[in-house]
Formats: sequence, structure tokens, C-alpha cells
Amino acid sequence: MVNRKQSVANSQWSMVALLPCLLLLVYSFSSCNSTFTQKPKGYFKIDFPKKEYQLFSKPGYPYTFEYPVYAEVVKDSTFFGEATENPWWININFPQFNGRIYVSYKAIGANRFDTLVNDAYKMTGKHSQKAESIDDSIIATSNGIHGIFFKVGGDVATAKQFFLTDSTKHFLRGALYFDATPNQDSLRIVNQFLQEDMKHLINSFKWNK
Repeated sequence: MVNRKQSVANSQWSMVALLPCLLLLVYSFSSCNSTFTQKPKGYFKIDFPKKEYQLFSKPGYPYTFEYPVYAEVVKDSTFFGEATENPWWININFPQFNGRIYVSYKAIGANRFDTLVNDAYKMTGKHSQKAESIDDSIIATSNGIHGIFFKVGGDVATAKQFFLTDSTKHFLRGALYFDATPNQDSLRIVNQFLQEDMKHLINSFKWNK
């Protein structure tokens, strides 16, 4: 009688010991059948500076404009074109964002106006293989400045470009680039922030007669 009670007790303890294993096995099966939800990709938080602007106006340059105080203007050294044009090619650097606006200038006369416009469209079109969209809008400012602003969607090297011209003497082109692998998701908020600065540059832009 005692042995039977002891046997029953041992069986009960065996069931108790096996219970966690059974629960773990059931949980494993249920987990395999549940829907997996991927965690959204996150990016570093960026602290943007306050919008303030200063005037770029240097003797001999055929243009003036306002640019952010958190940017710096340096003479471009990557192109070696005509000596009469190259001194007016500049970069507007944004060290905080590892980005820059490349600004190139051409005098109309030695260069045909329609050729310069076509070249600007071709340079934007070079990104068409990776671009999801290319939208252009007409620029017409209160200072009498005209041109085209380009927005290029997708993982492209430059998402914001523009050209400005008076159609008779001056032609200027700008393109925003980053020292980073193109990724429209991670760069979106910075592109939007610097797009405001590009538009301020355009709206404050003037040709020197």
C-alpha cells in the first residue's frame, strides 16, 4: 500500500517536472505560426540650426545672394574650364550635414542659351536610371530672376537642382550633393531642410549688371 502511494506521488512529481517543458514546447509551436512584424528602421536624431542668412557679395562676381550662417562659401577647385568663367564657380558647404551646393556659372554669348538649358536638363537626366521621379517647376522671383527648380525622387546622388538665367548674359546652375551613400529615407529630412535654404538663395539672388 505504501509502495503504491509512493509510486503515485512519484508520478505526480514527474508531471510537475515535465510541465515547464510542455509549456515551452506549446509556446514554440504557437510562435512559429504567429505573424512576424519587422521593427521599423530608425535613424539618428538631427538637431537643426536656426535659420539665419548672410550676404554673399564679392567684387568681380556677376551675382549676389544670401546663404545660411551655418554654411561656408569656397571657390570651386574641381573644375578646370575657361579662365574667364572658372573664378566664379563656387561651392556652398554645409559641414554639419556633409553636404554642399555646387554652383557653376556660364556667360551667355560664348555659349548658346539653348545649349546651356539642354545641358542642365541632361545633367539632371543622368540620374534617371535610379530616379523614381523628376519634377521641374518654373522659377520667377520678385528680383526678376527666372529659371527651373528640379526635384529628383529616389536614391540619387542629388535630389535638388536648379538653374537661373536672364537668357541674354548670365547662366548659373546649382546642385545639392552629400558625402554619403544615396538613401532618400535617411536624407529626406536634411534634403527638406536645405531645400528651404536653396529657395532662400534663389529668392534673394541678383545679377550684377
